Amino acid sequence: MGVSVHHTSFVIERDLPGSPRHAFRFWSEHDRKRQWTSCHPDWTVEEDRFDFRVDGSELVRWRTPEGVEHGFRAQYLDIAQGQRIIYSYAMNAGVKPISASLVTVEFAPEGTKTRMTYTEQAAFFDAQDAATRSGGTGTGFDRLVLVLEQSLAVSH
Repeated sequence: MGVSVHHTSFVIERDLPGSPRHAFRFWSEHDRKRQWTSCHPDWTVEEDRFDFRVDGSELVRWRTPEGVEHGFRAQYLDIAQGQRIIYSYAMNAGVKPISASLVTVEFAPEGTKTRMTYTEQAAFFDAQDAATRSGGTGTGFDRLVLVLEQSLAVSH
């Protein structure tokens, strides 16, 4: 009996307030990125490393109130300042791998806004996990829009 892997890909687009340069900073600067990627306020951050450069990596480990450790490990493969980020990442829950993905994030000017296009190609070790990824990612991008709106309101 083999172990099956569920492959999927999805694209999410968002119109972000401000210029591509401004939006890009919320992916490339550690403190700004954590403003919108921290989605479980009841989880304890055990480790948080961020090295945004080609061949750099990102690592976040959390612990749930029940004591389960979750992890996110990424490696940056290509960065075009203000235009594009390509990275691979893996997620786990405890010792169980959840997924491995390749992501491209593109930023394009759209009038006074930025059109962000996020494309993820993923391999899931459990098909049930695949069903929630796109929705969870979209919810994170909704937070990104709010954080960007707030940052522009403060700067004016």
